[in-house]
Amino acid sequence: MFDAIVAGGGPTGMFLACELKLAGADPVVLESLPGINQEDKAHGLTGQVVRLLDHRGLFQRCSRSSVPTPAPAFFFGALPLPLHVLGTDNPMYLLPINQRDLERLLNERAADLGIDVRRGCELRSFTQSDDRVDVLVSDGAEGKETTLTTRFLVGCDGARSLVRKQSGIGFPGYTDAQIVDRTALIAPSEQFRPAPGGRVHVRGFGDIPANFHRTEHGVVTIGLLDPEHPLVHTVEWEDHPAGDFPGPGERMTLTEMEASIERILGAPVTLTPPPDGAPTLLRRVCGRNTRVAERYRDRRVFLAGDAAHVHAASGGPGLNLGLQDAANLAWKLAADLHAWAPNHLLDTYGTERHALGRRVFMQTQAQTALMAPGGDVTALRELFSEFLTDRENVQRIADLMAGADVRYDMGDDGLSAPTGRFAPSLDFATHDGCPMRLAELLRDAQPVLLDLTGGDELAAAIAPWNDRVVRVAGRAEDPPAPAMLIRPDGYVAWSGTDSDTLRSALTCWFGTATAVSSAPSASFTNSGIQ
Repeated sequence: MFDAIVAGGGPTGMFLACELKLAGADPVVLESLPGINQEDKAHGLTGQVVRLLDHRGLFQRCSRSSVPTPAPAFFFGALPLPLHVLGTDNPMYLLPINQRDLERLLNERAADLGIDVRRGCELRSFTQSDDRVDVLVSDGAEGKETTLTTRFLVGCDGARSLVRKQSGIGFPGYTDAQIVDRTALIAPSEQFRPAPGGRVHVRGFGDIPANFHRTEHGVVTIGLLDPEHPLVHTVEWEDHPAGDFPGPGERMTLTEMEASIERILGAPVTLTPPPDGAPTLLRRVCGRNTRVAERYRDRRVFLAGDAAHVHAASGGPGLNLGLQDAANLAWKLAADLHAWAPNHLLDTYGTERHALGRRVFMQTQAQTALMAPGGDVTALRELFSEFLTDRENVQRIADLMAGADVRYDMGDDGLSAPTGRFAPSLDFATHDGCPMRLAELLRDAQPVLLDLTGGDELAAAIAPWNDRVVRVAGRAEDPPAPAMLIRPDGYVAWSGTDSDTLRSALTCWFGTATAVSSAPSASFTNSGIQ
Protein backbone atom coordinates (compact mmCIF):
# COMPACT_ATOMS: atom_id res chain seq x y z
CA MET A 1 0.00 0.00 0.00
CA PHE A 2 1.31 3.43 -0.94
CA ASP A 3 1.33 6.26 1.56
CA ALA A 4 -0.09 8.68 -1.04
CA ILE A 5 -0.96 8.69 -4.72
CA VAL A 6 -0.63 12.05 -6.42
CA ALA A 7 -2.82 12.26 -9.54
CA GLY A 8 -1.10 14.73 -11.86
CA GLY A 9 2.58 15.41 -12.46
CA GLY A 10 2.47 19.14 -13.13
CA PRO A 11 4.30 21.60 -10.87
CA THR A 12 1.84 21.24 -7.98
CA GLY A 13 1.82 17.45 -8.10
CA MET A 14 5.60 17.15 -8.37
CA PHE A 15 6.21 19.66 -5.60
CA LEU A 16 3.70 17.85 -3.37
CA ALA A 17 5.46 14.55 -4.00
CA CYS A 18 8.81 16.13 -3.11
CA GLU A 19 7.36 17.61 0.08
CA LEU A 20 5.88 14.24 1.07
CA LYS A 21 9.20 12.50 0.49
CA LEU A 22 11.03 15.07 2.62
CA ALA A 23 8.47 14.44 5.37
CA GLY A 24 9.22 10.72 5.32
CA ALA A 25 6.24 9.52 3.26
CA ASP A 26 6.30 7.24 0.20
CA PRO A 27 4.31 8.83 -2.65
CA VAL A 28 3.75 7.74 -6.23
CA VAL A 29 2.91 10.21 -8.99
CA LEU A 30 0.57 9.30 -11.87
CA GLU A 31 0.92 11.47 -14.98
CA SER A 32 -0.81 10.77 -18.29
CA LEU A 33 1.67 12.78 -20.40
CA PRO A 34 4.83 10.98 -21.53
CA GLY A 35 6.99 14.06 -20.90
CA ILE A 36 6.99 17.58 -19.49
CA ASN A 37 4.19 19.75 -20.85
CA GLN A 38 5.75 22.26 -23.28
CA GLU A 39 2.70 24.53 -23.59
CA ASP A 40 3.14 28.19 -22.75
CA LYS A 41 1.51 28.75 -19.38
CA ALA A 42 2.76 30.69 -16.35
CA HIS A 43 5.87 32.85 -16.72
CA GLY A 44 6.87 33.36 -13.11
CA LEU A 45 6.09 33.22 -9.42
CA THR A 46 5.20 36.13 -7.14
CA GLY A 47 4.92 36.78 -3.44
CA GLN A 48 5.39 34.33 -0.58
CA VAL A 49 5.80 31.28 -2.79
CA VAL A 50 9.18 32.64 -3.93
CA ARG A 51 10.38 32.55 -0.33
CA LEU A 52 8.89 29.08 0.06
CA LEU A 53 11.13 27.87 -2.78
CA ASP A 54 14.02 29.59 -1.01
CA HIS A 55 13.20 27.57 2.11
CA ARG A 56 13.70 24.38 0.08
CA GLY A 57 16.84 25.54 -1.74
CA LEU A 58 14.91 25.58 -5.03
CA PHE A 59 15.05 29.33 -5.55
CA GLN A 60 18.76 29.06 -6.22
CA ARG A 61 18.15 26.35 -8.86
CA CYS A 62 15.52 28.51 -10.57
CA SER A 63 17.37 31.81 -10.45
CA ARG A 64 20.80 33.32 -10.90
CA SER A 65 20.43 34.94 -7.48
CA SER A 66 21.23 33.32 -4.14
CA VAL A 67 18.69 35.26 -2.04
CA PRO A 68 15.23 36.56 -3.05
CA THR A 69 14.77 40.31 -3.04
CA PRO A 70 11.49 42.24 -3.33
CA ALA A 71 10.57 43.81 -6.67
CA PRO A 72 10.60 47.62 -6.89
CA ALA A 73 7.47 47.66 -9.07
CA PHE A 74 4.69 45.41 -10.35
CA PHE A 75 1.16 45.87 -11.65
CA PHE A 76 -2.45 45.40 -10.59
CA GLY A 77 -5.20 45.36 -13.19
CA ALA A 78 -2.70 46.73 -15.76
CA LEU A 79 -2.00 49.67 -13.46
CA PRO A 80 1.54 50.32 -12.17
CA LEU A 81 2.10 49.36 -8.54
CA PRO A 82 4.97 51.43 -7.03
CA LEU A 83 6.32 48.84 -4.62
CA HIS A 84 9.49 50.79 -3.93
CA VAL A 85 7.55 53.06 -1.56
CA LEU A 86 7.09 50.13 0.84
CA GLY A 87 10.77 49.73 1.70
CA THR A 88 11.35 46.72 3.97
CA ASP A 89 7.59 46.07 4.17
CA ASN A 90 7.48 45.01 0.50
CA PRO A 91 6.18 41.39 0.29
CA MET A 92 6.29 41.09 -3.52
CA TYR A 93 9.16 38.78 -4.36
CA LEU A 94 9.41 37.83 -8.04
CA LEU A 95 10.90 34.76 -9.70
CA PRO A 96 10.72 34.93 -13.51
CA ILE A 97 10.60 31.35 -14.81
CA ASN A 98 8.53 29.59 -17.45
CA GLN A 99 6.26 26.91 -16.06
CA ARG A 100 7.82 24.26 -18.30
CA ASP A 101 11.28 25.09 -16.89
CA LEU A 102 9.98 24.99 -13.32
CA GLU A 103 8.36 21.64 -14.05
CA ARG A 104 11.67 20.32 -15.41
CA LEU A 105 13.51 21.41 -12.25
CA LEU A 106 10.87 19.80 -10.03
CA ASN A 107 11.17 16.57 -12.02
CA GLU A 108 14.91 16.66 -11.43
CA ARG A 109 14.26 17.23 -7.74
CA ALA A 110 11.88 14.27 -7.64
CA ALA A 111 14.48 12.07 -9.33
CA ASP A 112 17.11 13.17 -6.78
CA LEU A 113 14.74 12.15 -3.99
CA GLY A 114 13.96 8.78 -5.60
CA ILE A 115 10.24 9.43 -6.07
CA ASP A 116 8.22 6.91 -8.08
CA VAL A 117 6.87 8.89 -11.06
CA ARG A 118 4.77 6.86 -13.51
CA ARG A 119 4.29 8.62 -16.84
CA GLY A 120 1.75 7.42 -19.35
CA CYS A 121 -0.45 6.32 -16.44
CA GLU A 122 -3.87 7.84 -15.94
CA LEU A 123 -6.29 7.60 -13.03
CA ARG A 124 -9.61 6.21 -14.28
CA SER A 125 -11.64 5.88 -11.08
CA PHE A 126 -11.32 5.25 -7.35
CA THR A 127 -13.23 4.05 -4.31
CA GLN A 128 -12.42 4.79 -0.71
CA SER A 129 -13.11 3.23 2.68
CA ASP A 130 -12.23 4.20 6.22
CA ASP A 131 -8.56 3.26 5.90
CA ARG A 132 -7.66 3.19 2.20
CA VAL A 133 -8.31 4.37 -1.35
CA ASP A 134 -8.33 1.91 -4.26
CA VAL A 135 -7.30 3.62 -7.50
CA LEU A 136 -7.94 2.15 -10.96
CA VAL A 137 -5.06 3.16 -13.24
CA SER A 138 -4.74 2.83 -17.00
CA ASP A 139 -1.24 2.25 -18.34
CA GLY A 140 -1.21 3.82 -21.78
CA ALA A 141 2.04 2.13 -22.82
CA GLU A 142 0.87 -1.41 -22.08
CA GLY A 143 -2.84 -0.83 -22.55
CA LYS A 144 -3.86 -2.50 -19.31
CA GLU A 145 -5.60 -1.45 -16.13
CA THR A 146 -4.35 -2.09 -12.62
CA THR A 147 -5.58 -1.20 -9.15
CA LEU A 148 -3.27 0.57 -6.72
CA THR A 149 -4.03 0.95 -3.03
CA THR A 150 -3.06 3.99 -1.01
CA ARG A 151 -3.69 5.64 2.31
CA PHE A 152 -4.42 8.99 0.66
CA LEU A 153 -5.22 10.28 -2.83
CA VAL A 154 -4.49 13.86 -3.86
CA GLY A 155 -5.98 15.29 -7.04
CA CYS A 156 -3.49 17.62 -8.71
CA ASP A 157 -5.08 16.82 -12.06
CA GLY A 158 -6.03 20.30 -13.23
CA ALA A 159 -9.14 22.38 -13.73
CA ARG A 160 -11.11 19.46 -15.19
CA SER A 161 -10.07 17.26 -12.29
CA LEU A 162 -11.47 13.74 -12.45
CA VAL A 163 -10.64 13.36 -8.75
CA ARG A 164 -12.78 16.37 -7.88
CA LYS A 165 -15.68 15.26 -10.08
CA GLN A 166 -15.73 11.68 -8.77
CA SER A 167 -15.57 13.00 -5.22
CA GLY A 168 -18.77 14.94 -5.88
CA ILE A 169 -17.16 18.24 -4.93
CA GLY A 170 -18.77 21.27 -6.56
CA PHE A 171 -16.72 23.86 -8.46
CA PRO A 172 -18.77 27.07 -8.31
CA GLY A 173 -17.57 30.31 -9.81
CA TYR A 174 -17.78 32.60 -12.78
CA THR A 175 -17.11 32.23 -16.52
CA ASP A 176 -16.49 35.22 -18.80
CA ALA A 177 -16.96 33.73 -22.26
CA GLN A 178 -16.13 36.97 -24.09
CA ILE A 179 -12.46 37.14 -23.12
CA VAL A 180 -9.88 35.74 -25.55
CA ASP A 181 -6.22 35.45 -24.51
CA ARG A 182 -3.52 34.93 -27.15
CA THR A 183 0.17 34.23 -26.57
CA ALA A 184 3.19 33.67 -28.81
CA LEU A 185 6.96 33.51 -28.64
CA ILE A 186 8.49 35.46 -31.51
CA ALA A 187 11.84 36.46 -32.96
CA PRO A 188 13.52 39.67 -31.79
CA SER A 189 13.08 42.53 -34.25
CA GLU A 190 13.12 46.30 -34.63
CA GLN A 191 9.34 46.14 -34.24
CA PHE A 192 9.79 45.99 -30.45
CA ARG A 193 12.77 47.61 -28.72
CA PRO A 194 13.55 48.08 -25.04
CA ALA A 195 12.92 51.65 -23.90
CA PRO A 196 13.97 53.49 -20.71
CA GLY A 197 12.01 52.93 -17.51
CA GLY A 198 11.13 49.28 -18.16
CA ARG A 199 9.11 50.14 -21.23
CA VAL A 200 8.98 48.80 -24.78
CA HIS A 201 9.01 50.90 -27.94
CA VAL A 202 6.54 49.65 -30.56
CA ARG A 203 7.37 50.95 -34.02
CA GLY A 204 4.49 52.96 -35.41
CA PHE A 205 2.84 53.37 -32.01
CA GLY A 206 5.30 54.56 -29.34
CA ASP A 207 6.42 53.47 -25.88
CA ILE A 208 4.24 51.21 -23.76
CA PRO A 209 4.75 49.54 -20.36
CA ALA A 210 6.28 46.08 -20.75
CA ASN A 211 3.63 44.65 -18.46
CA PHE A 212 -0.02 45.03 -19.44
CA HIS A 213 -0.70 48.08 -21.58
CA ARG A 214 -4.46 48.73 -21.78
CA THR A 215 -6.31 50.61 -24.49
CA GLU A 216 -10.05 50.93 -25.10
CA HIS A 217 -9.76 47.82 -27.29
CA GLY A 218 -7.87 45.39 -25.10
CA VAL A 219 -4.57 44.70 -23.37
CA VAL A 220 -1.16 43.89 -24.84
CA THR A 221 2.03 42.72 -23.14
CA ILE A 222 5.47 42.59 -24.75
CA GLY A 223 7.76 40.56 -22.52
CA LEU A 224 11.49 41.01 -23.10
CA LEU A 225 12.68 38.86 -20.19
CA ASP A 226 14.48 36.66 -22.75
CA PRO A 227 15.58 39.12 -25.48
CA GLU A 228 16.15 36.26 -27.92
CA HIS A 229 12.59 35.00 -27.50
CA PRO A 230 10.19 37.90 -26.81
CA LEU A 231 6.79 36.91 -25.48
CA VAL A 232 3.69 38.62 -26.84
CA HIS A 233 0.34 38.37 -25.07
CA THR A 234 -3.01 40.00 -25.83
CA VAL A 235 -6.39 40.10 -24.11
CA GLU A 236 -9.55 41.05 -26.00
CA TRP A 237 -13.24 41.16 -25.18
CA GLU A 238 -15.01 39.75 -28.25
CA ASP A 239 -18.78 39.52 -28.69
CA HIS A 240 -18.17 38.00 -32.09
CA PRO A 241 -14.59 37.04 -32.95
CA ALA A 242 -13.05 39.02 -35.80
CA GLY A 243 -13.18 37.62 -39.33
CA ASP A 244 -9.57 36.47 -39.24
CA PHE A 245 -10.21 34.45 -36.05
CA PRO A 246 -10.62 30.90 -37.36
CA GLY A 247 -12.56 29.58 -34.41
CA PRO A 248 -11.81 27.73 -31.17
CA GLY A 249 -11.20 24.38 -32.89
CA GLU A 250 -8.40 25.55 -35.20
CA ARG A 251 -4.77 26.27 -34.44
CA MET A 252 -3.69 29.82 -33.81
CA THR A 253 -1.26 31.53 -36.21
CA LEU A 254 1.14 34.46 -36.04
CA THR A 255 -1.13 36.25 -38.51
CA GLU A 256 -3.94 36.00 -35.96
CA MET A 257 -1.66 37.46 -33.28
CA GLU A 258 -0.63 40.32 -35.59
CA ALA A 259 -4.29 41.18 -36.16
CA SER A 260 -4.99 41.08 -32.42
CA ILE A 261 -2.14 43.50 -31.63
CA GLU A 262 -3.26 45.85 -34.42
CA ARG A 263 -6.83 45.90 -33.11
CA ILE A 264 -5.57 46.85 -29.63
CA LEU A 265 -2.85 49.36 -30.53
CA GLY A 266 -4.16 50.58 -33.86
CA ALA A 267 -0.72 50.02 -35.42
CA PRO A 268 0.23 47.21 -37.83
CA VAL A 269 2.96 44.81 -36.69
CA THR A 270 4.91 42.03 -38.35
CA LEU A 271 5.83 38.95 -36.31
CA THR A 272 8.20 36.13 -37.20
CA PRO A 273 8.92 32.87 -35.38
CA PRO A 274 12.14 32.44 -33.36
CA PRO A 275 15.09 31.99 -35.74
CA ASP A 276 16.72 29.13 -33.82
CA GLY A 277 13.86 26.72 -34.41
CA ALA A 278 12.42 27.20 -30.91
CA PRO A 279 8.66 26.63 -30.78
CA THR A 280 6.45 29.68 -31.13
CA LEU A 281 4.20 28.24 -28.41
CA LEU A 282 1.14 29.73 -30.07
CA ARG A 283 -1.77 29.59 -27.68
CA ARG A 284 -5.33 30.85 -27.74
CA VAL A 285 -7.64 30.57 -24.72
CA CYS A 286 -11.30 31.44 -25.24
CA GLY A 287 -13.12 32.38 -22.05
CA ARG A 288 -11.89 32.84 -18.48
CA ASN A 289 -12.95 30.78 -15.51
CA THR A 290 -12.71 31.88 -11.90
CA ARG A 291 -13.72 29.02 -9.64
CA VAL A 292 -12.99 27.61 -6.19
CA ALA A 293 -13.94 24.10 -5.06
CA GLU A 294 -16.65 23.93 -2.40
CA ARG A 295 -14.23 22.01 -0.20
CA TYR A 296 -10.71 20.65 -0.57
CA ARG A 297 -11.25 17.29 1.14
CA ASP A 298 -13.50 14.26 0.92
CA ARG A 299 -12.35 11.90 3.69
CA ARG A 300 -9.09 10.39 2.32
CA VAL A 301 -9.17 12.36 -0.93
CA PHE A 302 -7.77 15.88 -1.24
CA LEU A 303 -7.54 18.54 -3.93
CA ALA A 304 -4.65 20.91 -4.66
CA GLY A 305 -3.67 23.36 -7.38
CA ASP A 306 -5.97 23.90 -10.35
CA ALA A 307 -8.13 20.98 -9.23
CA ALA A 308 -9.13 23.17 -6.26
CA HIS A 309 -9.10 26.65 -7.82
CA VAL A 310 -8.72 28.38 -11.19
CA HIS A 311 -8.21 32.09 -11.73
CA ALA A 312 -7.32 34.64 -14.37
CA ALA A 313 -3.57 34.65 -14.95
CA SER A 314 -2.76 38.19 -13.76
CA GLY A 315 0.22 37.86 -11.45
CA GLY A 316 0.38 34.06 -11.80
CA PRO A 317 -1.94 33.30 -8.84
CA GLY A 318 -2.83 29.73 -9.81
CA LEU A 319 0.72 28.38 -9.71
CA ASN A 320 1.52 30.45 -6.61
CA LEU A 321 -1.45 28.98 -4.76
CA GLY A 322 -0.87 25.44 -5.99
CA LEU A 323 2.70 25.18 -4.70
CA GLN A 324 1.65 26.58 -1.33
CA ASP A 325 -1.28 24.12 -1.24
CA ALA A 326 1.28 21.36 -1.64
CA ALA A 327 3.52 22.63 1.16
CA ASN A 328 0.53 23.01 3.50
CA LEU A 329 -0.89 19.56 2.81
CA ALA A 330 2.23 17.40 2.64
CA TRP A 331 3.46 17.69 6.22
CA LYS A 332 -0.06 17.18 7.56
CA LEU A 333 -0.54 13.98 5.54
CA ALA A 334 2.88 12.78 6.69
CA ALA A 335 1.99 13.54 10.31
CA ASP A 336 -1.08 11.34 9.99
CA LEU A 337 0.96 8.59 8.34
CA HIS A 338 3.48 8.77 11.19
CA ALA A 339 0.58 8.53 13.70
CA TRP A 340 1.29 11.75 15.59
CA ALA A 341 -1.16 14.11 13.89
CA PRO A 342 -3.80 15.69 16.16
CA ASN A 343 -7.35 14.75 15.16
CA HIS A 344 -8.09 18.16 13.66
CA LEU A 345 -4.87 18.56 11.67
CA LEU A 346 -6.01 17.30 8.26
CA ASP A 347 -9.10 19.50 8.43
CA THR A 348 -6.92 22.60 8.77
CA TYR A 349 -5.69 22.12 5.20
CA GLY A 350 -9.10 23.02 3.79
CA THR A 351 -9.87 25.83 6.20
CA GLU A 352 -6.48 27.49 5.71
CA ARG A 353 -6.08 27.10 1.97
CA HIS A 354 -9.72 27.73 1.00
CA ALA A 355 -9.46 31.20 2.55
CA LEU A 356 -6.50 31.99 0.27
CA GLY A 357 -8.40 30.63 -2.74
CA ARG A 358 -11.33 32.93 -2.01
CA ARG A 359 -9.05 35.96 -1.70
CA VAL A 360 -7.47 35.24 -5.07
CA PHE A 361 -10.94 34.64 -6.54
CA MET A 362 -11.81 38.20 -5.51
CA GLN A 363 -8.64 39.99 -6.56
CA THR A 364 -8.31 38.36 -10.00
CA GLN A 365 -11.90 39.29 -10.85
CA ALA A 366 -11.15 42.85 -9.73
CA GLN A 367 -8.06 42.96 -11.95
CA THR A 368 -10.01 41.67 -14.94
CA ALA A 369 -12.68 44.33 -14.39
CA LEU A 370 -10.00 47.06 -14.32
CA MET A 371 -8.63 45.92 -17.69
CA ALA A 372 -11.97 45.73 -19.54
CA PRO A 373 -12.80 48.15 -22.39
CA GLY A 374 -15.14 51.10 -21.95
CA GLY A 375 -15.10 54.69 -20.82
CA ASP A 376 -16.56 53.82 -17.44
CA VAL A 377 -13.63 51.48 -16.80
CA THR A 378 -11.22 54.20 -17.90
CA ALA A 379 -12.74 56.52 -15.29
CA LEU A 380 -12.46 53.80 -12.65
CA ARG A 381 -8.81 53.33 -13.54
CA GLU A 382 -8.11 57.03 -13.14
CA LEU A 383 -9.65 56.96 -9.68
CA PHE A 384 -7.82 53.75 -8.75
CA SER A 385 -4.53 55.30 -9.91
CA GLU A 386 -5.10 58.14 -7.46
CA PHE A 387 -5.61 55.60 -4.68
CA LEU A 388 -2.26 54.02 -5.54
CA THR A 389 -0.43 57.25 -4.72
CA ASP A 390 -1.18 56.45 -1.06
CA ARG A 391 1.44 54.17 0.53
CA GLU A 392 -1.14 52.42 2.72
CA ASN A 393 -3.19 51.43 -0.33
CA VAL A 394 -0.08 50.17 -2.12
CA GLN A 395 0.67 48.04 0.96
CA ARG A 396 -2.83 46.56 0.97
CA ILE A 397 -2.67 45.63 -2.71
CA ALA A 398 0.86 44.24 -2.41
CA ASP A 399 -0.11 42.10 0.60
CA LEU A 400 -3.19 40.90 -1.26
CA MET A 401 -1.23 39.85 -4.34
CA ALA A 402 1.60 38.28 -2.34
CA GLY A 403 -0.80 36.25 -0.18
CA ALA A 404 0.51 38.07 2.88
CA ASP A 405 -2.84 39.52 3.98
CA VAL A 406 -4.29 36.24 5.27
CA ARG A 407 -3.26 35.14 8.74
CA TYR A 408 -3.87 31.59 9.90
CA ASP A 409 -5.63 31.26 13.25
CA MET A 410 -2.95 29.88 15.56
CA GLY A 411 -4.65 30.89 18.79
CA ASP A 412 -3.69 33.58 21.28
CA ASP A 413 -0.04 33.30 22.27
CA GLY A 414 0.20 36.73 23.85
CA LEU A 415 2.37 38.12 21.05
CA SER A 416 0.46 39.19 17.96
CA ALA A 417 3.28 39.14 15.40
CA PRO A 418 4.50 37.17 13.60
CA THR A 419 2.33 34.24 14.75
CA GLY A 420 -0.06 33.01 12.07
CA ARG A 421 1.95 34.63 9.31
CA PHE A 422 4.62 33.41 6.93
CA ALA A 423 8.00 33.34 8.62
CA PRO A 424 9.93 36.60 8.28
CA SER A 425 13.25 36.94 6.50
CA LEU A 426 15.84 36.82 9.25
CA ASP A 427 19.62 36.61 9.51
CA PHE A 428 20.98 35.20 12.76
CA ALA A 429 23.99 33.42 14.23
CA THR A 430 23.87 29.97 15.76
CA HIS A 431 25.10 29.39 19.32
CA ASP A 432 28.60 28.70 17.97
CA GLY A 433 28.64 31.86 15.85
CA CYS A 434 27.79 30.35 12.45
CA PRO A 435 25.91 32.96 10.35
CA MET A 436 22.67 31.66 8.85
CA ARG A 437 19.44 32.69 7.23
CA LEU A 438 16.18 31.42 8.67
CA ALA A 439 15.32 29.99 5.25
CA GLU A 440 18.24 27.58 5.54
CA LEU A 441 16.68 25.93 8.59
CA LEU A 442 13.74 24.71 6.49
CA ARG A 443 15.61 22.90 3.70
CA ASP A 444 14.42 19.50 4.92
CA ALA A 445 10.80 20.58 5.52
CA GLN A 446 11.01 19.88 9.26
CA PRO A 447 9.25 21.96 11.93
CA VAL A 448 11.76 24.19 13.70
CA LEU A 449 11.86 26.07 16.98
CA LEU A 450 14.21 29.01 16.47
CA ASP A 451 15.20 29.96 20.02
CA LEU A 452 16.86 33.38 20.31
CA THR A 453 16.20 33.78 24.06
CA GLY A 454 19.70 32.74 25.14
CA GLY A 455 18.31 30.47 27.88
CA ASP A 456 17.42 26.79 28.36
CA GLU A 457 13.76 27.05 29.44
CA LEU A 458 12.36 26.44 25.97
CA ALA A 459 14.77 23.55 25.40
CA ALA A 460 13.20 21.75 28.36
CA ALA A 461 9.69 22.55 27.14
CA ILE A 462 10.28 21.14 23.66
CA ALA A 463 12.16 18.02 24.76
CA PRO A 464 9.10 15.67 24.53
CA TRP A 465 8.73 16.65 20.85
CA ASN A 466 12.39 16.20 19.91
CA ASP A 467 11.47 13.28 17.66
CA ARG A 468 9.58 15.60 15.29
CA VAL A 469 10.65 19.22 15.96
CA VAL A 470 14.20 20.57 15.70
CA ARG A 471 15.33 23.26 18.13
CA VAL A 472 17.96 25.70 16.89
CA ALA A 473 19.46 28.15 19.38
CA GLY A 474 21.04 31.38 18.26
CA ARG A 475 21.12 35.13 18.52
CA ALA A 476 19.98 37.96 16.28
CA GLU A 477 19.82 41.73 16.34
CA ASP A 478 16.29 43.06 16.83
CA PRO A 479 14.43 39.80 15.99
CA PRO A 480 10.64 39.96 15.38
CA ALA A 481 10.15 37.63 18.37
CA PRO A 482 12.41 36.04 21.02
CA ALA A 483 11.51 32.57 19.75
CA MET A 484 9.41 31.20 16.88
CA LEU A 485 7.93 27.77 16.24
CA ILE A 486 7.83 27.41 12.46
CA ARG A 487 5.75 24.81 10.64
CA PRO A 488 7.23 22.98 7.63
CA ASP A 489 5.15 25.13 5.26
CA GLY A 490 6.85 28.26 6.61
CA TYR A 491 4.09 29.61 8.86
CA VAL A 492 4.81 30.67 12.45
CA ALA A 493 2.74 28.51 14.80
CA TRP A 494 3.88 30.21 18.01
CA SER A 495 6.11 33.06 19.12
CA GLY A 496 7.16 34.42 22.50
CA THR A 497 8.98 33.17 25.59
CA ASP A 498 6.30 31.40 27.64
CA SER A 499 6.99 27.67 27.88
CA ASP A 500 3.38 26.79 28.74
CA THR A 501 1.96 28.37 25.57
CA LEU A 502 4.78 26.74 23.60
CA ARG A 503 3.69 23.31 24.87
CA SER A 504 0.11 24.10 23.91
CA ALA A 505 1.18 25.07 20.38
CA LEU A 506 3.32 21.94 20.05
CA THR A 507 0.40 19.76 21.11
CA CYS A 508 -1.98 21.59 18.77
CA TRP A 509 0.19 21.23 15.66
CA PHE A 510 2.54 18.33 16.35
CA GLY A 511 0.54 15.99 18.51
CA THR A 512 0.80 14.47 21.95
CA ALA A 513 4.18 14.59 23.66
CA THR A 514 6.27 11.44 23.79
CA ALA A 515 8.76 10.35 26.40
CA VAL A 516 11.57 12.88 26.75
CA SER A 517 14.41 12.13 24.38
CA SER A 518 17.71 13.80 23.78
CA ALA A 519 17.70 16.68 21.35
CA PRO A 520 18.35 15.66 17.74
CA SER A 521 21.80 16.59 16.55
CA ALA A 522 21.91 19.30 13.91
CA SER A 523 24.99 20.23 11.94
CA PHE A 524 25.07 23.31 9.77
CA THR A 525 26.40 23.98 6.32
CA ASN A 526 25.81 26.74 3.82
CA SER A 527 22.66 24.90 2.71
CA GLY A 528 21.18 24.55 6.20
CA ILE A 529 20.42 21.61 8.49
CA GLN A 530 21.93 18.28 7.45
